[in-house]
Amino acid sequence: MDPTLQPVFEEILARNPGEAEFHQATRELLDSLGPVVARHPEYTDAAIIRRVCEPERQIIFRVPWVDDAGQVQLNRGFRVEFNSALGPYKGGLRFHPSVYLGIIKFLGFEQIFKNALTGMPIGGGKGGSDFDPKGRSDAEVMRFCQSFMTELYRHIGEYTDVPAGDIGVGGREIGYLFGQYKRITNRYESGVLTGKGIGWGGSLVRTEATGYGTVFFAGEILKARGSSFDGKTVVVSGSGNVATYAAEKAAALGATVIACSDSSGYVVDEKGLDLDLLKEVKQVRRERLSSYAEARESARFVATTTGGAVWDVPCDIALPCATQNELDGDHALALVRNGCTVVAEGANMPCTPEAVKVFAEAGVAFAPGKAANAGGVATSALEMQQNASRDSWSFAHTEARLEEIMVGIHARCLETADTYGAPGNYVAGANIAGFIQVADAMLALGVI
Repeated sequence: MDPTLQPVFEEILARNPGEAEFHQATRELLDSLGPVVARHPEYTDAAIIRRVCEPERQIIFRVPWVDDAGQVQLNRGFRVEFNSALGPYKGGLRFHPSVYLGIIKFLGFEQIFKNALTGMPIGGGKGGSDFDPKGRSDAEVMRFCQSFMTELYRHIGEYTDVPAGDIGVGGREIGYLFGQYKRITNRYESGVLTGKGIGWGGSLVRTEATGYGTVFFAGEILKARGSSFDGKTVVVSGSGNVATYAAEKAAALGATVIACSDSSGYVVDEKGLDLDLLKEVKQVRRERLSSYAEARESARFVATTTGGAVWDVPCDIALPCATQNELDGDHALALVRNGCTVVAEGANMPCTPEAVKVFAEAGVAFAPGKAANAGGVATSALEMQQNASRDSWSFAHTEARLEEIMVGIHARCLETADTYGAPGNYVAGANIAGFIQVADAMLALGVI
């Protein structure tokens, strides 16, 4: 880290104790900004870096609800409205037992620069709860979502803050949340939430967008190296929307996707994943991947209890699409040993700093999540456009816009990395390009 930025990081540590993921995210950004502060002293003079690392607003609230047995349950809700220099706060809601303020702040911080890279007029924010929807009935999920929105509604709006989905928040949850917002406000404000159902204001491609976008970005990396997905083997972590649709698009581009995972273990299918079966198991039946292996003769399931990881499977391209810090230094070494040449993050910060270092030293092309997984929020912004104009676009048109945005982000990352003395470094390019756009807007708006 540049010595002039060390006091900023020390201040972040002191002001945000115990928030390891937030510390990691801010450290990654600050590590890239040395050449920027040397070239732009005005950012230091206006305390831009210190201000961008402090959320504009942090909201924490209790969420009481009644389960099917009539017992009162209690969860904690969060919304961190991090930065609105470029537009209304935009970022998903995560419902998972691991959620606490530090996770929401890390996600919101990443969202600022990811959203900036899309070129769309959206700021950065994130929210969620430690509620676990797994094993809950639809009625329980509905009651929780209604209680959550009963507090959240007063903090959001299409010109203020526009949440979407994340881990644990899919179409079902967005529907319940939007229904309660509409009921309380007496307004059909379509633009207040994205990820809505197609029949009531949603956008085609939104479900597929993060996974497709990650593959479009990885495809640009391959193109820059004179290659393509055709004939490559791909390993994906996770088996939710991001992983499933990353696998779908990679297969459509000629790759063979041979493995994916969930919290119970991973499945290897050398013939290539049967995506229809995977969707049936995970999206319809909501079962573990062992059910996929039981139904597919060419597949084998490896349980988490064996100590192995999906990254032990040899591949040309790795797409971590599950959750933060899932791929560590040892996993990275295994991928390098087995010949992996490209890693693109479909999740938010799934690679640890040690893993990123291994990839850099081995010459593996590494695309950070704030660039590679920006397709989801980009398509959310496209959904906002359609809502604002009371319009609905075709799948082909929306996918073409998504690909155009991802190609643009890739070009911007490479160009910025080259300009600031780090040619080919996608981490530096993404961090610097996103930061400069936000910093210049903050300068223009004054000290607020």
